Amino acid sequence: MFKSQGLYNRAKEIIPGGTQLLSKRPEIFLPDQWPSYFKKAKGVAIWDLDDRKYLDMGIMAIGASPLGYANPYVSKAVKKAINKGCISSLNSYEEIQLAEKLIELHPHTEMVRFSRTGGEADAIAVRIARAASGKAKVAVCGYHGWHDWYLATNIGDSNNLKDLLLPGLSPVGVPTELKGTTLPFHYGNIDELQSIVADCGKELGVIVVEVQRYKEANVPFLKKVREIANKLNAVLIFDEVSSSFRQTIGAIYKMYDLEPDIVVLGKALGNGHPISAILGKRNVMEAAQDSFISSSYWTERVGFVAALETIDQFEINNVVEYLRELGNYLDAGFQKIFHELKLSIKNIGMKPVPVLDIQEENSLLIKTIFTQEMLKKRFLVSNIIYLSYAHNKKIIDLYLDAAYNVFLKIKSGLEKGNLNEQLRGAICHSGFSRLT
Repeated sequence: MFKSQGLYNRAKEIIPGGTQLLSKRPEIFLPDQWPSYFKKAKGVAIWDLDDRKYLDMGIMAIGASPLGYANPYVSKAVKKAINKGCISSLNSYEEIQLAEKLIELHPHTEMVRFSRTGGEADAIAVRIARAASGKAKVAVCGYHGWHDWYLATNIGDSNNLKDLLLPGLSPVGVPTELKGTTLPFHYGNIDELQSIVADCGKELGVIVVEVQRYKEANVPFLKKVREIANKLNAVLIFDEVSSSFRQTIGAIYKMYDLEPDIVVLGKALGNGHPISAILGKRNVMEAAQDSFISSSYWTERVGFVAALETIDQFEINNVVEYLRELGNYLDAGFQKIFHELKLSIKNIGMKPVPVLDIQEENSLLIKTIFTQEMLKKRFLVSNIIYLSYAHNKKIIDLYLDAAYNVFLKIKSGLEKGNLNEQLRGAICHSGFSRLT
């Protein structure tokens, strides 16, 4: 047994759920075989506890490292900040610099609050929006984290969030009194939102939408959502925790002539260092002073410094265009493989974040075998790939060559009807489920 497997078995005994992040559970990738822990990460390379080196052609820290792991410029800025002291009884002046930079990048916003994670930033945004609107009910579209306000959607009906990224999210532990305070609608389905409005009337004070996750943004839908929010005098929040810094520097909504009341940024903002931001219009954001929203570690210096340097690197190196070109190159490679092998697999993601939609029967079996065989070739893979500035065409060519051979083997198994014989362990999990 490799060191990682032994350590993970121990983790499941002393850490509920085994990991701090559902999306990093080994069972989601390759049960009992996934190298769960790393010693070192640099660029797109990761070394596990047995010093085996892998190339990350998968989740790249769930999209948190758009410049690559341990980017030298970001690391240098962070080390300098740490050496000067990362926290004290006074505030970090860099938070003003970052606030000004983010407002510059998002000119329709006027004020900024900071936190450390995407989920808590969404919770802050909703708290501010409720305070500003004076109304408690929230209409929600997309995935927005683990906090009570969001999971309340599933109270009484665990299928309410079924199609919103992760099925089976349990509201156990969330007060049942919150039932009916958060109401879901599907992306692109304006009729569902209008139905919520008809039921709630003027009690609806907040609308929260992911602008874009994988597919291209539905701009007419988003503009209708904006119109509805205006009619209700409701606060419109765009959650860009995952989508920001993929197709533009900052939030994607800027590309589409849209203006939310609040926008939430996270993940990529600090290139692996915890930082998230809540930006908004002054008349909305000032409501934060009427509620208690405060935390010691939101004043810590490293996140601000990392974000400032990350933005600098995006601007200096035209990272957005680089990711777009790399995404197009990878997409062309996928199309060639799937066309030649006649496999029903499509890339449905935005170009910098390819998402492989396996439309063959036994899709989880195919995904598991692909992960299993690519791991043997020292690639960490998933059906989602967050491309980074540290990726290049040489790495992609190595990946595509390996992927072709694995999919060729999978195709043979499908044709012979014995694909299951290629599996060396359990099939990967999909979504949320208890480990025991």
